[in-house]
Amino acid sequence: MSEISPNAPIVRRFAPRLRSVAEARRFVRHTLGDAAAQLLAEDAELLAGELVANAVLHARTDVEVGVRRSGDRVEIKVADERPGLGPMPQYEIQPYAATGHGLTVVQRLATRYGVETGADRKTVWCEIGPPGTAREESGWGSAAASAAPRRTVTLIDLPRALYAASHRNRDELLRELTLAACAGDDLGVRQEDLHVANDANHMISSWVTTALDEQPPSEGGTSSLTLSVPADASPSVLVLHRVLDRAEEAARSGRLLARPALPAVRALRSWLFGQIAGQLAGGHPTAWTVIPRDPKPGPLETVPFDPAQVRAGRTPTVAADEDNRIVAVNDAAAALLGWEPDELVGRRLLTIIPEHLRQRHVKAFTSLLFTGRARILGRSVPLPALHRDGRQIPVRLVIQTQQTPEGLTTFVAHLIPRTGESAPAARDRALDDAEQPAGPEVRPVLAPVPERQVAGATPVVGEAMERLAMIVDTGRAVTDTSDLFQGLREVCRILTVRLADWCVIDLLGAEGTGERVGVVRRDRGDRPAQGFEGALPPFTADARGPLARVLRGAGPLLITGGLAEQPPGQIGSPFDARHRALFESLGGDSAVVAPLRARRDVHGAVTLARTDPARPFTEADLAFADDLAHGVAVAVDNARLYDETRGIAEQLQRSLLPVLPRMPHLEVAARYVPSSVTAEVGGDWYDCFVLPRGDLAVTIGDVAGHDLAAAVAMSQLRSMLRGIAVDREEPPGEVVRRLDIANHTLYREATATCVYGLVRGPREGPWDFVHAAAGHLPPLLTTEDGGTRYLEDGVGLMLGTGIDMPRPAASVRLPPRSTVLLYTDGLIERRDEGLGSSLERLRRHTADLAREPLDVFCDELLIRLGADGADDIALLALRPVPPPPPAD
Repeated sequence: MSEISPNAPIVRRFAPRLRSVAEARRFVRHTLGDAAAQLLAEDAELLAGELVANAVLHARTDVEVGVRRSGDRVEIKVADERPGLGPMPQYEIQPYAATGHGLTVVQRLATRYGVETGADRKTVWCEIGPPGTAREESGWGSAAASAAPRRTVTLIDLPRALYAASHRNRDELLRELTLAACAGDDLGVRQEDLHVANDANHMISSWVTTALDEQPPSEGGTSSLTLSVPADASPSVLVLHRVLDRAEEAARSGRLLARPALPAVRALRSWLFGQIAGQLAGGHPTAWTVIPRDPKPGPLETVPFDPAQVRAGRTPTVAADEDNRIVAVNDAAAALLGWEPDELVGRRLLTIIPEHLRQRHVKAFTSLLFTGRARILGRSVPLPALHRDGRQIPVRLVIQTQQTPEGLTTFVAHLIPRTGESAPAARDRALDDAEQPAGPEVRPVLAPVPERQVAGATPVVGEAMERLAMIVDTGRAVTDTSDLFQGLREVCRILTVRLADWCVIDLLGAEGTGERVGVVRRDRGDRPAQGFEGALPPFTADARGPLARVLRGAGPLLITGGLAEQPPGQIGSPFDARHRALFESLGGDSAVVAPLRARRDVHGAVTLARTDPARPFTEADLAFADDLAHGVAVAVDNARLYDETRGIAEQLQRSLLPVLPRMPHLEVAARYVPSSVTAEVGGDWYDCFVLPRGDLAVTIGDVAGHDLAAAVAMSQLRSMLRGIAVDREEPPGEVVRRLDIANHTLYREATATCVYGLVRGPREGPWDFVHAAAGHLPPLLTTEDGGTRYLEDGVGLMLGTGIDMPRPAASVRLPPRSTVLLYTDGLIERRDEGLGSSLERLRRHTADLAREPLDVFCDELLIRLGADGADDIALLALRPVPPPPPAD
């Protein structure tokens, strides 16, 4: 703050009461009463009110407000007497709350902001300037460190998205409870307890948020955190727990303007508080993922909601938000209901609910939101869905909740089609089931079951429905992951839980090779059995056992009595012996070996075994096993075909990578890295060549799409650009314009971005970089001393829009030993991060690497920014190097 004008501010002190917020706003308005300051008065008044409200609600001490003019800027300071209670901003404005955005509003409007902490007071300040004033990098810092003894608390498998929802709910309940108490409403919470609860909530939020920022999430959306907690925090945490329970009671009864927590959020809150208090009392940590709960948690609970995952699924799935509107739907659900997916998104969920159930749905949904009590979440409920033509489609509905990264709840409904049941029967049975409490999970067993009479003598074969669900789930297990082997292991887990005592999947490779990719045994808690996976012996002509027969096209085959008891003549090779060893080690009274057959090719086999003689596999199970294996085989075939296509595209991309020219006064380096996370290939490319007149041409681009078509389009675009650039050696803007015309004429569906530039100048300098961009990220210029600048001029529309218009170009003088970096979005873009943050991170790294050799410069950028990249990365760097001075 030392750079602000030392003119003395006008200061006024306010009491810790809500009325002080309005008084502080009037004070600021009066202080800035002259005409020159009126341009800033509205923003200044708003920010002062937010900061004072924050201090009154959380610090609860006298508040000192200072206002100072400094040229065309205004500085506001709000001080309280709680230095240990640092600011806790919400970094994103959420749509669910009308309050609680104070510090975020300051971040959005202020030119800069910060906090100063002393021994006995804390001052939160902000500065605002006229429109167009550049914002400076700012932060809230941290609260003053406490000298009290501290203990370590470990939170194992904390689900990040669910915690965000819990954090949101805590803040909302406490905010509304505090406002109600200030208004004089008696909700059964003592003022002292409310103060303790607010402080404890603030501290917990600070501890967990700090730990989350330092710990990346796992693939399942969970993190294990270590918190440093004051040793005497337990009583305050327990008070917070009691206060929130009382607030929920008030919310359910309508006396508090807030929604109570849903079951999963409420359970996480109890677990979190219990872990902190219990470990401070000497207890051991317990993972969230092993806590028993009702309703039983589904597989989606720990994973943040992602509409793309819904759209990619094979099970008919519809997702709706808290406003009862559809936010995502996949092709399977849309086809089931007679719609196109995009036609359903944005509509009310009532669109797919039969008219006679709509009132009940609205009542149940409203009750869920305003009581937090769930009747059908996590349960399989038979209901009819409404087809577009008015027909009712019998489905089995399974609803799970997922939280977005921002803490909003999404309801994900799987619509499993049913057979053998009419819609009225489904409706009546569903209404009866909805009134019953959720029971323990029942694992289906593939054994003959008696038919039941339901709803007026309508026959229902539960086994058929469970078999259909099993086929859907196993196929989806393979398609929902980019790792084929991981998906097949999940298939084994599903089948071991619901069908067999152990399951093995073998894949057949080229030239008689094979690999055992999944072995799961039920008595190991559905975990893979160690020591059985890996390469198989060669699949030779003398192999004649059941597995060999199936891989040659026979089957499915039924094995009774266990393979260990088969005649020796059927075990003719090491390949057969390896399969027999499974039965010797894992046991098995009966088994089914079914081929993974798709498009007339056998890709492998699945072996299902039961060890209990009382419930063996029979001939009646073979047809289902064949259907089950076929569904998995189709998924395997698609995955292999996709990998083959990706390999062709990647080879095409690499074959087009140019040999970089050598020039005495210019260093050039380039890198291309395909995605390490997805199975996709993009249309990223770079090129570098010398024009007839001696200028160095550089270009980088990205064709829309991640498949073979994108790679082909990329190669065509690159070739056209080379021809156009060499033909007339026109300025970059004209070259890009002609490229756009050619691209749109020949390939109307192809869209792309690119940067094309020329480096001009004699060997000894000076050098100019003339460039034009078509919708691409701006080149980054880094000087030898670490200064950075994005070259944001010369930017026009992306290629493929069909609009023929002049293309702007820009020119910049290149200092000696400076570096110009061209790159594609895979280098910088990250999920849940704004482009500005991504560009700023790249700027920091290039500044740090400014003096490194160009190859080191490029490799370090890939190491720092390209690890586990979710997209292809292409980058090209050039550096002008003056000749050495002549020798004396």
